[in-house]
Amino acid sequence: MMQTLFRYRLVLAVLTLMLGQNIPAQSVFAQSTIVRDSLHREAETYFQSWRKQYEARTDLNEIADYQNRLRAEFTERIGGIPRPAAPNASVMGTIQREGYSVEKILFESQPRFLVTGVLFLPDPKKFSPPWPAVLVVCGHSAEGKLQVGYQTGTALAALNGLAAMIIDPVGQGERNQVLTKEGLPTIKGSTTEHSTLGTGATLVGWNTARWMIGDGMAAIDYLQSRTDIQGDKIGCMGNSGGGTQTSYLMALDGRIQAAAPSCYITSFERLLKTIGPQDAEQNIFGQIALGMDHADYLMMRAPRPTLIACATRDFFDIAGTWTAFRDAKRLYQRFGAGRSIELVEVDATHGWHPLIRQASVQFMVQHLAGRIVDVAEPTIQVLTAQEMNVTPQGQVLLLANSDSAFDHVRRESQRLAEQRAASKFDAEMLRKSIRTTAAIRDLATIPSPMIQQLPQVRIGNLTYQSIRLQCSDGVHLPALIARPASLPTAENQAVGNQVAGNQVAGKHQVTCIAMAEGKNTAVGVNNEVERRVSAGETVMVVDLRGIGETMPTEKPWYHERFGANGGNAVLAYLLGKSLVGMRAEDCLVAARWLAENEGVDSVRLVASGELMIPAMHAAALEPQLIESVEFRDEAPGSWSEVTEFPFKDNQIVNLVHGALRSYDIPDLTRLMKNRLITPELTQ
Repeated sequence: MMQTLFRYRLVLAVLTLMLGQNIPAQSVFAQSTIVRDSLHREAETYFQSWRKQYEARTDLNEIADYQNRLRAEFTERIGGIPRPAAPNASVMGTIQREGYSVEKILFESQPRFLVTGVLFLPDPKKFSPPWPAVLVVCGHSAEGKLQVGYQTGTALAALNGLAAMIIDPVGQGERNQVLTKEGLPTIKGSTTEHSTLGTGATLVGWNTARWMIGDGMAAIDYLQSRTDIQGDKIGCMGNSGGGTQTSYLMALDGRIQAAAPSCYITSFERLLKTIGPQDAEQNIFGQIALGMDHADYLMMRAPRPTLIACATRDFFDIAGTWTAFRDAKRLYQRFGAGRSIELVEVDATHGWHPLIRQASVQFMVQHLAGRIVDVAEPTIQVLTAQEMNVTPQGQVLLLANSDSAFDHVRRESQRLAEQRAASKFDAEMLRKSIRTTAAIRDLATIPSPMIQQLPQVRIGNLTYQSIRLQCSDGVHLPALIARPASLPTAENQAVGNQVAGNQVAGKHQVTCIAMAEGKNTAVGVNNEVERRVSAGETVMVVDLRGIGETMPTEKPWYHERFGANGGNAVLAYLLGKSLVGMRAEDCLVAARWLAENEGVDSVRLVASGELMIPAMHAAALEPQLIESVEFRDEAPGSWSEVTEFPFKDNQIVNLVHGALRSYDIPDLTRLMKNRLITPELTQ
């Protein structure tokens, strides 16, 4: 990416010297956030709508309907929540500590899908069973439940009379979902593994959160199955990524009587303006458009007791935290339960600070055990990995017949493939489904772009007309147009385009080139435009959104593996869209304008890299406009292959949520018939 950016800036500098003046319009630096900014503007309209709906929601029956609706939408958008018939749990060992004992628990949240947990039990001589219980869910630590702060907070609960169970999330602790032959984690970093899992999950209409939520609910099933636990007195608490899981569980599972999410609750408005969207499980498809903000996780469980724990200097913006608290507290008060929601803030950075742990345990004891206590955290003898590991070799996947979450995605992909194969092919119904799934509007309803004419530029042997196509959402598509000498000039066409168009309609070839490496690849490196123009074609090279001049230059979303536009793709996902669909519309906007301007009925489309799948969508949906599509790189195989091997680089930009429920990439090829030209066909 850096090489491409350097090459682009070099070409821009050369063009500037050739012109003897600055290139008009915005620079590459100003343009680099234009896609993100357009998505933020759209999100802002939803934030304003959310506020209006919130203020109007005062009737208790309306509030109950709102809670039920969001729970149902949440569950559907993550692909449902898998629930076992029974946890099928085993106690794998016990350890004694001063003031509490520890049981190592292995249980299933789905058949053969194993969860590792450790249950801290109070001293029965001090606190008589059955005990209230609290589920502790981990943040993004590679060690999972072993992390000192997390097991310390769990032990603290047991020392104060609560049974406390802490579990490893997928991708952490003993539950890495991809291992090397040596049994070591293949993917470095829990957030990277979560988002890699989310890559394939997105295509089948799932989300990484579904496994975490299912694990938590199964853990509660297990707690309720024990005679030494009070099944109607269950709480949940967790920090950071554990705060996310707590927020989800407390919103969806009515068995959770008290909840304390830590260092997570803020607002999407503040999140987008500060650190941006987080890893896969923290982004539910279309939730901003749906109206499901962080405050809604709190309000979906009203009026049950909830504590928001936060840190003043957290990267989860504290202003958003207080706004969410105020909104939730006002709604709680509509139930007459304003005192059931609290906030505790510590002057610290992100983390399960000792003061937060103490406040969370104190809150749990009050609302689960009915006792008001002062909680002080003693020095705790933490468990070592050898002591705390539930499995013999420290990883569930090293046990016989153990499934991974990636296995689940593969099997679901195979099931959907069989389902698609069994259905009768109907081209128009398929096109309708593709439009709906990828959020691509009918060509007639896509607004025409505003055109900004820029000075001509001379590159090599050609003079280019330079323009910008401004789409309706404010994103600019920079483009260069070159024509054969025998055709009317741009000035003549501006005066008599209709006459000129009639002269060439049906005879003259017009081509639109969209290169993932940026338009300057076609004009300044391999001279493809010169070759085509010398053969009599009119050619426009265009930077689609996030490409070339509008390429994001900030740090990639979570990991370089997810590409420069990963963050923009996730923003679109939160709005219920896909970057694929948005870029497909860019193709259609550019091709339609070019065809109209040049007086032809259709154009050829050339694409490379991450723009090939959007080009296929455009051509499959609008065959009358896109005459053919020619690829510069090896044609994409199928999304089904992505679910089999989601570890390749730069996959996020080409995901469409739930696509495999109705179509795969070969279905696009089928709709294109013989209009697709691949490198193999041209050799």
